[in-house]
Amino acid sequence: MSFQELGLGEALAGKLAASGIEQPSEVQKQAIPALLAGKDGVLVSPTGTGKTLAYLLPLLQQIDGSRKEVQALALAPTQELAMQIMREAEAYGAALGIKAVALIGGASLSRQLERMKSKPALIVGTPGRVREVANTRKLSLHAVRFIVVDETDRIFSLGGKNDVEHLLKRCARERQTVFVSATRSEAMKEAERKWQKDAWISDVTEKENENGLSSTLQHWYFLGDRRDKIDLVQKIVRHMKPSSALLFVNDTEKIGELQAKLRYEGFSVDALYGDTRGQERGEVMQRFRNGRTKLLIATDVAARGLDLPGLPLVIQLEPALDADHYVHRSGRTARMGREGTSITLIAPEERFMIDKLEKQLNIQVQPKMLYEGRVVSYEEGVARRSRGASGRQPQGAGADAKDARPVWKSKAEYLAGLEARQAAEAKPRSRRVPEGKPATVGSAQAEGSGREAKKPGLAAKPAQPPVKPAKSKVKRAREQKNKGAPKWLKAKREAGATDKPSE
Repeated sequence: MSFQELGLGEALAGKLAASGIEQPSEVQKQAIPALLAGKDGVLVSPTGTGKTLAYLLPLLQQIDGSRKEVQALALAPTQELAMQIMREAEAYGAALGIKAVALIGGASLSRQLERMKSKPALIVGTPGRVREVANTRKLSLHAVRFIVVDETDRIFSLGGKNDVEHLLKRCARERQTVFVSATRSEAMKEAERKWQKDAWISDVTEKENENGLSSTLQHWYFLGDRRDKIDLVQKIVRHMKPSSALLFVNDTEKIGELQAKLRYEGFSVDALYGDTRGQERGEVMQRFRNGRTKLLIATDVAARGLDLPGLPLVIQLEPALDADHYVHRSGRTARMGREGTSITLIAPEERFMIDKLEKQLNIQVQPKMLYEGRVVSYEEGVARRSRGASGRQPQGAGADAKDARPVWKSKAEYLAGLEARQAAEAKPRSRRVPEGKPATVGSAQAEGSGREAKKPGLAAKPAQPPVKPAKSKVKRAREQKNKGAPKWLKAKREAGATDKPSE
């Protein structure tokens, strides 16, 4: 099936062919005809399946480029995603004579207001900045008949909800509203009931991909102590040699330390914070896309909407907070049918979180370890170690010398084990008797039996340390003088001291 058979005009179909896109993806096959019919839509599809073009192409075709007023609005939660949408809108809108302007937080407001004088038909931006411009009366929304909210679950779950709802109220009543996301949260469903009418809901995921994850994505985990995670990141990157990798952290405060340590070890590293300014963020992403930076450290908020088509590896320094966060992290790789790997580093007490993700997402996260410079399965690593093929110790899933510790399958089990260890440590320890020394009364054990030899009426006497003879002043002075001297000089002085007659 071609794009023209879906209802797109020759201009857009020709631009797609010139860009090397000849066949529509599954989400595009189902979304384009329904959206061209003017229906409200809900597009829920895995990341990297072509959702942006699925809603943007019908939107562009319905805009009248000759009218000098804003007719469509595309909102995104992050600067990076908004810029990605803007690039596509400029590329395909030019074929129809449609002007687009980006209103993105963190960039110069005065420059954006200057661009508004060109009377664009499409506005692409972040909710806060679009609302700010609308409040200055430089942006009129009464003629907006097409609204797209990308990453809807993120906007309505964490931030931007008030801004989006304020903008929706100011747009035309008779409009087409489209919500787009890789996952469909309860907050998103509530927004659908409130702001859409008889919405068409996409159903493009295969049975094995109902979790929003690509079928070409591999899921691995490595087990180790918390303090060894940064060292493990270095070894994974050195051994796997990915062209680039995205490293996720839960805590923003850890980014600086992690970046400094990796740079000290010779890695080219950049970082994205949630509040990174637009210009700096653009520079960081440009270096990463051009290959000048191999590792990019980011939080969940900072990485929302990143478009990295060829990214082969995602490393999670700590487990994702929930299934939705795991989907959005792992979805940065294995896009558009490409292969990719998502690696989670966990401490023993975090093992239950992997079990939880496996159950919620219906996936299998394989335990891995590093052995002799390559990534192997846990079973292979254990088998090789037991055969003694090498003196090196594998690192990863239970591979170090501390893997004899129990691995907890739930948080309750971990807490119970912790309480048991604390109770055991609180008990007084019996005094051990050194070998070759007589045991004191009351603590000696009879040889050949486990019973303690006790005599009533006799109290155990503590062992007295031997009394060391006091050193003479001459000897102390000689030792003080010999400090730091070479061995031959010490020997000469000692020999000279013994030749002298005793005083």
